[in-house]
Amino acid sequence: MADSMLLDLARGLTSPVRCPILHTPDEYGLEYEDVTFPSSDGTPLEAWWIPCPGSNNLIIANHPMPMNRYGFPSHLDPWRFVPGNDVEVNFMRDYKNLHQAGYNVLTYDLRNHGHSGVANGDIFTWGLFESRDVVGSLQYVKSRPDTRDMVIGLLSRCMGANATFVAMAKHPELFKGVRSLVALQPISPRFMVERNLEMMGAADKIDVVDRGIQLRTSFTLDQLSPLKYTKHCHVPTFILQVRDDALTKAVDVQAIFDNIPVADKELFWIENSTRRWDGYNFFPENPDKMIDWFNRHMPKSKGCYLQAKFSTAASK
Repeated sequence: MADSMLLDLARGLTSPVRCPILHTPDEYGLEYEDVTFPSSDGTPLEAWWIPCPGSNNLIIANHPMPMNRYGFPSHLDPWRFVPGNDVEVNFMRDYKNLHQAGYNVLTYDLRNHGHSGVANGDIFTWGLFESRDVVGSLQYVKSRPDTRDMVIGLLSRCMGANATFVAMAKHPELFKGVRSLVALQPISPRFMVERNLEMMGAADKIDVVDRGIQLRTSFTLDQLSPLKYTKHCHVPTFILQVRDDALTKAVDVQAIFDNIPVADKELFWIENSTRRWDGYNFFPENPDKMIDWFNRHMPKSKGCYLQAKFSTAASK
C-alpha cells in the first residue's frame, strides 16, 4: 500500500471536519440562550445555555470529534464518510431529557468544531489541547452569579471524555465540586488506527501512520492516549461503549475504566452492534441509565424536576 494512503489516514485522524448545526433546542421545546466564553488559552467557544428554573443542578456537555453540540449529520453528504455509521447523531433529545429531569444544561462546541474558534493550527489532539476547553467551561460557570454555586455533573462524549480526563489531571482543583461524570466511548487513537489499518489490509503499517500523526501534531499515538490521565479521575463515573465497535477494541475501554481509581463507577456495554454511532445515540433514545446516574449523585432539584420514567416518548 502506498504511503500516501497511510498519510491520508494520519491527516484524517488529526484534522477536524467542521459540520453544520442542524437543530437547536427550541425545536424541542427548550428555551435557550446563545453564549460564548473563552477556553483557558483564550480560544472563543460557542455554547447553548438551557436553563431549568428552580434547579440548582447543572450538566456541562461536550461532544466527539468531528461532531458539535448538536451532533453530526452523517446521514448527509459530505459527512457520510465513516463506514457503517451513516445515521444522524442528534443530541437535542439528551438536552430535553436532562431538562425534564430537572437539570440546567450548558453545552459547547470544542475548539476547531461547530462555531468555536480555530486554535493550534486547526489540528485535533484527541483531548490534549481540547482539555483547555473543558477547563474554560468550568471557569465560565464559576464566573456567572447564577451558576457559580450550582452542583455540577459532566456529560463528556468520546474526544470530550478524553479531554475531561486530561483536564482532571492538569487542573484537579476545578473538579472538587463536580459530583458525577457520564463518559461516552473514550478512546485511545492507537486502537482506532489499528482498526482502520485492518480494514485497509495494512495492519503492519501502524508505524507509518504513527509517524505521520507525530509530524502533524508533534504527538505520537501513545502520547495521545487518555489512559494515563484516567488515574486522576476522582468523581463517580459511568462509561458507556459499544462492545463490538468496529472502530476500536473493547480492551481499550476496559483498560480506561479499570484505571479510574474510584469504587463508585460503572461500565455499560451496548451489545449486538458494531456501529460506534449507536453509542452516541443510545442515551437520546434510552435516557434512563444516564438520568439515574446523575440523580444518584446529585441532589434533587426543585422547580422543573420531574419524577418520571423516561422513555423515547420524552423525545421529540
